[in-house]
Amino acid sequence: MNEKVLLEVEQKLGYQFSNRELLARAFTHSSAVTDRILSNERLEFFGDAILGMVICHNLFETFSDYLEGDLTKAKSMLVSRRNCARIARQLGLNEYLKVGKGMISSRALTGSLSAGLLEAIIGAIYIDGGFEASRDFILRVFAEAIKQAQVEQYHGNFKSLLQQYSQQRFNKTPVYELLDEKGPDHDKCFEVQGIVNGRCFASAWGTNKKEAEQKAAFNALVELGILKNIGNTDEAD
Repeated sequence: MNEKVLLEVEQKLGYQFSNRELLARAFTHSSAVTDRILSNERLEFFGDAILGMVICHNLFETFSDYLEGDLTKAKSMLVSRRNCARIARQLGLNEYLKVGKGMISSRALTGSLSAGLLEAIIGAIYIDGGFEASRDFILRVFAEAIKQAQVEQYHGNFKSLLQQYSQQRFNKTPVYELLDEKGPDHDKCFEVQGIVNGRCFASAWGTNKKEAEQKAAFNALVELGILKNIGNTDEAD
């Protein structure tokens, strides 16, 4: 890698290396060198361990009500080769990976090699800048995936997600206020409004109070920007 390319890569990563030899090594696949010790395989091995530790710690701290099985499921999804490869592609890193001639057109470039590249970069950042630098990088580039894991876990239980947000942010529990009810006793509909730290959010109707509260919680999460592009409140049924 020449100076210009190294600068481009650092800009994409959002991290400036003190030792750019580490950066160049992270982008060198074993197929491009005669001695595999000069490839990114060792960095990939190291980065994989760091990634797992950071993600596990983040899940443990963020999702305080997850059981072991829930944590394992979320962690497996986040550190999977598929997800790592997707993030590498989103960052536009594949084009800089140095591979042997026989690998240039390989489908693995968009799969396992991309995943290994991201892990090698994590290892290189750790060695170059320490644990905090690698942790900050991981949490930044995995932010959307972590949010999605949260959404998937709480999908259909938006009250739990809103309660977690409210308690972490304001140390308060959300309040649900009944605004209106219509219909005969055997077929009533209820309108409920969610309130977080004194802020009122869009109300929602439901065929029972529980359903209305779920939909009201969904509206609050959307307004807060926690849930995006999920659809309308019908999904909270």
